[in-house]
Amino acid sequence: MAATIKDVAREAQVHMSTVSRAFSVPHRVRPETRTRIMEAARRLGYRPSRVARALTTGRTHNIGFIVADIANPFFPPMIKAAEHTARARDYHLFVADASEDPAIEAELVDALAKQVDGVVLCAPRVSNAKIERLNETIPIALVNRKMTGIPSVTMDVVDGSQVAIEHLLELGHRKIAYVSGPRQSWTNSQIRRSVTSTADDRAEVTVLGPNTPNEDAGLAVAEQVASSGITAVLAYNDLLAIGLMEGLHSLGVDVPGQVSVIGIDDTVLARLARPSLTTLIVPTPDAGTAAIDLLLQYAAADMGEEEPRGGAHISLPTKLVVRDSTAPPPD
Repeated sequence: MAATIKDVAREAQVHMSTVSRAFSVPHRVRPETRTRIMEAARRLGYRPSRVARALTTGRTHNIGFIVADIANPFFPPMIKAAEHTARARDYHLFVADASEDPAIEAELVDALAKQVDGVVLCAPRVSNAKIERLNETIPIALVNRKMTGIPSVTMDVVDGSQVAIEHLLELGHRKIAYVSGPRQSWTNSQIRRSVTSTADDRAEVTVLGPNTPNEDAGLAVAEQVASSGITAVLAYNDLLAIGLMEGLHSLGVDVPGQVSVIGIDDTVLARLARPSLTTLIVPTPDAGTAAIDLLLQYAAADMGEEEPRGGAHISLPTKLVVRDSTAPPPD
């Protein structure tokens, strides 16, 4: 028979309400008493009911984690790190896939709102105005979107794409394309601005897109690249870059002999591609961890347990890794 809160109270020689407080609001119980209760619970194998704790504290100890496309290899390392961090904080993670659709994204937030203490939106496609409205009903933290008053984690793709373009310029490329991502992507707009400002008057930059960020879209844009005289491409992500290389290969265009290609994300596919893909390393596990911690701080402030930290922002560094898909342009 499973141990009850009454058993723990008897074992620790305290009242049942003290046991309840030790699990739900531990800072309100003296350390020595809390230690005695936790040791008694461990000996008896007692685990508090999450439903009961939610009724007592107003918390579910669940977190929603919504990603733009769960099939994109960019997201699994982030999800795994977020899940590990949430579990270490005594939370469960509910993962949902928005399928690159802003309407689905908003529906998922509304559906999760009564079941979670907060939601992390990863690479959201919904507008800033919609995020602000959603944030009025449930605490929200963002990954790869920066907004005033909402906690966020971004990866420094501005600096990273600048380094990528400088790499291509140093190799001698003067006709460069940016194969862009979704129109609604904040990251996409950041990369695009960085590419054009870095190239400045040193190279001609063509923007191809917007595109769905997958291999099929990269494959579809290959003919435009091959027929335009472009000698180097920076793609919004690795999937677009790999699809582009596949398309160029089918057209008889050599990578990197005729066209150099750079991706962003450093997914496992980048290392397995042939040629191996020069790409931008982005710290997705660190982003998952940081997003959970920022959200929990924000949610605690929302419940009056901590000072508000709604505007907290963390920027994570990126790094270019040069592999076999870039080389000087043909003569």
